[in-house]
Amino acid sequence: MAPKTKFTKEQIIEAAFDIARSEGIDSITIRKVADILGSSIAPIYVNFKDVDELKREVFRRIIELSHRILIEQDTGNPFHDIGAASLRFAKEYSVLFRDLIMKQNDYMQDYDQDMGNDLVELMKHDADLKGFTREELMEILLKMRIFQTGLSVMTANGLLPAHFNDEAGVAILNSAAEDVIAAARLRKK
Repeated sequence: MAPKTKFTKEQIIEAAFDIARSEGIDSITIRKVADILGSSIAPIYVNFKDVDELKREVFRRIIELSHRILIEQDTGNPFHDIGAASLRFAKEYSVLFRDLIMKQNDYMQDYDQDMGNDLVELMKHDADLKGFTREELMEILLKMRIFQTGLSVMTANGLLPAHFNDEAGVAILNSAAEDVIAAARLRKK
């Protein structure tokens, strides 16, 4: 009997991520991952007690990816970067975006709260948002997330006009952000 091929935990997660990226998180099965790796299911079960544990690791990978996309924007305007990163993620990883945003799932429970806190911290460094309290920033963020999520859903599902390109998406996000911030400033007075 030939020795079993060993796979690292990282290789298993990467194979499962590939499935999630093309077919969705719900499509991840131990058998599919084993097939991609060209092995039996045994090496996967050595590293993960069940498919849910593996899916949670894939979700962590997706979160790392979304953070990396946000960091890559880095225009010096964090509020702008948040929206541009979301649009990019929705366009480049539409299946994952739809899984995370448009489906009820257990994987998003802690993410929204943690991400909200992280984004508010980034917003505190934005010159356009100086003078707002944490609560006001959270309200601004919520309003922009509602708008940005709608635009991202339209992007992920191909619902925008053919002429609507990346630049148009960022421009409309910027315009909506200016409006939300201006309205928040007026309410403050």
